[in-house]
Amino acid sequence: MATTSPPAQAPDVRVVPDEQDRSSSHLYVSMGPQHPSTHGVLRLKARIDGERIVDVDPDIGYLHRCFEKHSEQLTYPQIVPYTDRCDYLAAINNELTFALAVEKLLGLEVPPRAQYLRVITMELQRIASHLIAFGTFAMDLGATTAFLYCWRERESIINLLEEISGARMLFHYVRIGGVRNDVTDDWLRRVRAFVDDFISDKLPQYHRLITGNRLFVRRTKGIAVLTPEDAIAWGASGPVLRGSGVARDLRKVEPYCGIEKYDFNVPVGENGDVFDRYMVRMLEMEESAKIIKQALEGIEAGDVMAPLPRRWKVEGETYVRTEGPKGEVGCYLVGDGSDKPYRLHWRAPSFVHLQLIPVISKGLLIADLVAVIGSLDPVFGEVDR
Repeated sequence: MATTSPPAQAPDVRVVPDEQDRSSSHLYVSMGPQHPSTHGVLRLKARIDGERIVDVDPDIGYLHRCFEKHSEQLTYPQIVPYTDRCDYLAAINNELTFALAVEKLLGLEVPPRAQYLRVITMELQRIASHLIAFGTFAMDLGATTAFLYCWRERESIINLLEEISGARMLFHYVRIGGVRNDVTDDWLRRVRAFVDDFISDKLPQYHRLITGNRLFVRRTKGIAVLTPEDAIAWGASGPVLRGSGVARDLRKVEPYCGIEKYDFNVPVGENGDVFDRYMVRMLEMEESAKIIKQALEGIEAGDVMAPLPRRWKVEGETYVRTEGPKGEVGCYLVGDGSDKPYRLHWRAPSFVHLQLIPVISKGLLIADLVAVIGSLDPVFGEVDR
């Protein structure tokens, strides 16, 4: 009888006797790596007992691009476009983190107008990122209309950013020493018109459509609770941390770009569940719009780039962190006196938050796993980088 060689890889779904209880069996189910609800190339190896989750093991690395190692072969200005591709839904926030690190080592003072433009664009980028989080999260739970609504407003933001950068996704607008281009008074007026309309009309539409929906509330309230103690112990940041009731925002704790002059609130949740993490992002969009309005009122004329040295000699080491839409974005940078970094390490909040999935998923229904992923809002460009 002819024989066949065994398969090279075990099947993704299999029944295996439980090691502790031989009378029961668990089903091992693989979600991904191309599952439509994983927000990127992620594989979750879930062990379930009936419909209940016993354990989950995230499997990452499908998008690894060696960003940190590549940076050792690039000059400092050449690295900025690579930072865009980490969290590609918040490119400006990533550019800013790296630029602040280099400026700190060089002792550069960024002109005031450039600081205002950085604040305006990074908060526009935060709204655009949260809009994607809102729309995709709602769509994961079966509400397709919300995605179309949020894409409409995101398109308005992308059009504004395209006008000053020439790009629609990876902007390369923040430069070491300032920003790439100045803006016109007409551009500033259109930004003001957008944020006014966003606060008064568009955000209330989202809340009427999704936030008060009974089906949405039942799918998110009390699901995947993350306690404040666990959130801190596991290194959570951003909306994930604040959803658990911890009012920590780096724009308040370690302000940068003069943002300490702005008046805004830090939204926090009460229960640390999927709903609270969703709600924090919704409230943060309103606060970002308020920050933009204050920046528009205070912006002054002047240069948008600081004088840069003709020959780059960056020495020393530093760690700079900023409040990105997903959480704390950090850049550890070591300069050896040349025009290329000796070492660059990137702290990616999405990478940190993925380790929470096993912590907050045990005991949930398998259908809830989709809501858990959406509430963490991961982007796998920065997970794998």
